Amino acid sequence: MRLRALLDTDALGLRLLGGEDELDRSVRGVMTTDLRDPSRYLSGGELVLTGLAWRRDAADSEPFVRILAGAGVVGLAAGEAELGAVPDDLVEACRQHRLPVFAVHETVAFAMITEHIVRQVSGERAGDLATVVDRHRRLMTSGPAGGGPEVVLDLLTSDLDLRAWVLSPTGRQIAGAGEPLPGPLGTALAGRHLAATRTGRRGPHLATIAGTTYSLFPIRNTGRGAVPAAGDVRESVLSDWLLAVEADAADWPPARLDLLQGVTQLIAVERDRRDAARTVRRRLAQEVLELVQAGAAPTEIAARLRVAAPVLLPGLGVAPQWQVVVARVDWTAADAPGQESGVPGGPVAQALLEEILVDPAVSGPDSADRIAVAHTGEEAIALVPLPALPGAGAGAGADGPARDAGAGGPQDGEPAADPALHADALLAAVREPLSAGLADDGRLTLGVSAAVHSAEGLRGALEEARHARRVAAARPGRVCAAGHHELASHVLLLPFVPDDVRRAFTARLLDPLRDYDRRHRAELIETLEAFLDCDGSWTRCAARLHLHVNTLRYRVGRIEQLTGRDLSRLEDKLDFFLALRMS
Repeated sequence: MRLRALLDTDALGLRLLGGEDELDRSVRGVMTTDLRDPSRYLSGGELVLTGLAWRRDAADSEPFVRILAGAGVVGLAAGEAELGAVPDDLVEACRQHRLPVFAVHETVAFAMITEHIVRQVSGERAGDLATVVDRHRRLMTSGPAGGGPEVVLDLLTSDLDLRAWVLSPTGRQIAGAGEPLPGPLGTALAGRHLAATRTGRRGPHLATIAGTTYSLFPIRNTGRGAVPAAGDVRESVLSDWLLAVEADAADWPPARLDLLQGVTQLIAVERDRRDAARTVRRRLAQEVLELVQAGAAPTEIAARLRVAAPVLLPGLGVAPQWQVVVARVDWTAADAPGQESGVPGGPVAQALLEEILVDPAVSGPDSADRIAVAHTGEEAIALVPLPALPGAGAGAGADGPARDAGAGGPQDGEPAADPALHADALLAAVREPLSAGLADDGRLTLGVSAAVHSAEGLRGALEEARHARRVAAARPGRVCAAGHHELASHVLLLPFVPDDVRRAFTARLLDPLRDYDRRHRAELIETLEAFLDCDGSWTRCAARLHLHVNTLRYRVGRIEQLTGRDLSRLEDKLDFFLALRMS
């Protein structure tokens, strides 16, 4: 379609401010952005819609327009809602770069313009999918009358015989047509997509798994609800959705590629709607966090929790138990390993934590309704409500004694499912794709508190989760987690022992035994581990190792002779125990 045609549609509310001589340019797509440099998301031929949030002063206009013109953008439409009127400096910059510029009335939603353009472009290039945009309104709704992204994906299947799925960055299925994508396959596809994105290559990316080729299209979150970015891919790579299509797009004609890009834009509208809905939960978490950190009275915190509970767990009727989860994403500089990159990790950790805390078996874009995550500095902090814990039918709620769990709980004699979060389980299903997205310069660490059932316990839970995260940070690996149970034993101390001290300590105690085992196959290390596990019991240890007690006494004597230690002394037993744990 031509730019001129947009002015003929009164409902779009567009007013031409400059560039009348260029109105015969063809529009091939539309993009909404408030990024200062959106070039990596542009392929040429787009009409760019912007709310001007990127503009701080007049000097920002010319660089922004220069980037658009260099990327082949055909026009710019600026909303009047942010500043009241399109600034003259922006109009002048567009005149210099021969870029047509329009004003969008504050009462007109960008989604309406997007819908109109995608309808026209898709209709011209693929009439068999014109109904996709005709049903765009349904993408904006939820429930039985809506259908969300499934509407678009169903039409891809019926009209173009393309099977497609919308996946989160961890591989969880958000939407799909037909049979669900198996969990391991979704995880693998997300990992391939993140790895390819980190190389800087533009999508779609191709991935062949078990003999089947998939084309992976990024779904950029660049609407008004997007987190502002400065141009570093690491700020968005771990939060963007992707569209996985079971087909090889390498040989597709430009028209079909453009059509799929239009589909990703429609799905991005759903993403923007979902993020807008999350702002309420984020605000609740931020308010509670600020009260807790400021040392507010428990009654004040409890009152805020009473507001949060029905939002996060509708219909519960009583404030639940709570857990706190703390996450941090750290990036190192590419040209200076070991030094911080300057890329903000707080918003990335916030988006990641909102995804990680969703049950991987649950699909759909609204499955994170019970997750409230705030971020302060480089940390993301989640406030997670839990139903009554097993056996806690008469436990306490956030504002005092709780009521009975009710008939919905387990029956007599049935084991109660533990609803509490566990650190290792949180990351088990997402470690592979996240490691691909973190690549060689990123790291995710996570700590989980114990469950608490009162406002008084939240301050301790927050500190507990933070300390557990520091324990996780002391471990090797790109994705690490630690839980509250690890703060109650020697495990708390071990990660903070410097590496050179660890090596010296374990070498002094265990190397003589390892050398002896290599020469004589005496299994002294195995004997030592079993002896300590049996609390020094000769009979139990001999039975476990299938040895005569005299043989066991000989081996223990050899261990003492080689190391100069006495395994009847508690101090020496403890030293051996720690050395084995650190080795």
